[in-house]
Amino acid sequence: MRRALQLARRASGETSPNPMVGAVIVNARGRVVGEGYHRRAGWPHAEVEALRRAGARARGATLYVNLEPCSHQGRTPPCCDAVVGAGLARVVAAMRDPNPLVNGRGMARLRRAGIGVTLGVEAEAAASLNAPFIKRMTQRLPWVVVKIAQSLDGKIATATGASRWISSPASRRFAHELRRGADAVLVGVNTVRRDDPRLSVRDAARPSRPGRPMIVIVDSRLRTPVRSRCLRPNPPVPVLIATTNRSKRARQPFERLGVQVLTFAPRRGRVPLRRLCRALSDQCGVSSLLVEGGGEVVAGALEERLVDRVVWIIAPLLVGGRASPSSVGGAGVARLARAVRLTDVQVRRLGPDVVCEASVAYPASQ
Repeated sequence: MRRALQLARRASGETSPNPMVGAVIVNARGRVVGEGYHRRAGWPHAEVEALRRAGARARGATLYVNLEPCSHQGRTPPCCDAVVGAGLARVVAAMRDPNPLVNGRGMARLRRAGIGVTLGVEAEAAASLNAPFIKRMTQRLPWVVVKIAQSLDGKIATATGASRWISSPASRRFAHELRRGADAVLVGVNTVRRDDPRLSVRDAARPSRPGRPMIVIVDSRLRTPVRSRCLRPNPPVPVLIATTNRSKRARQPFERLGVQVLTFAPRRGRVPLRRLCRALSDQCGVSSLLVEGGGEVVAGALEERLVDRVVWIIAPLLVGGRASPSSVGGAGVARLARAVRLTDVQVRRLGPDVVCEASVAYPASQ
């Protein structure tokens, strides 16, 4: 199973909205006779790749796969049919597929065909690998990662708005790798107005997938400059502006550029981020969302309990200034008992910077 997980990771950033899946076929003598992994959405699934390599040697063998074989017709035929047709004796799966179209039906189909089934081997590792897929299938929300580059004293720009560059070149390359692995990148309008970012993938080791990551701008009053570079991405990707402004006239300049404008009823005068995330999941197929700021958007995402993981890049410089924007804005918490806690904290050096990655643990509702 660990080999199946290893194979699945090879397609990191490539398979969304599908999960990452690896498969290994082992014969009765304990020898691997076929293996494969799902390389990209719409391409053959891992089980089919492994069966093709195994050929006739699959008969009577055991299939190890990190996710329950699918039992429904999507862009590719059901994997269960291929498994049954190959004459496998046993299937060992790490976890059920949380997709409502599957969710146990695949394993039931195999049992009915007389194939032995084992479920739960390396389940925790399998769930961690496909956390974005699982969250979207079970909650209809994307897996949300917040990435912030800040000074040691918590500032993301000076009082005059200068922010290039707080982090080092090595950290910026890392940030592009994060973008490449996300389905969408989200920023607030103040970040667009201050930095005029391109929000594209440029310095990653591999080029981004066609049409990904899409660009999402949170702009309650439609103040995004029409000449902003992120509205004309190169290479082209979908661009979406989320707003509370219902004026058709205000939307027209953006729609002429091909930008999708989604209008929401305001929540405390702002775009409701949970509803936006639901729309990104349901309408745009977004499983993973990278939030790159600014501080008010980050605060809003934390307040609505949307953030799953944080990546904090801390540069060895002090900015200071009461008017200098901080990495997390908003009103903050009144009591430490209400503070967001971080778990599974990992700290490492990246050039001169320090990178802190952690999972988010929200306080119990009070």
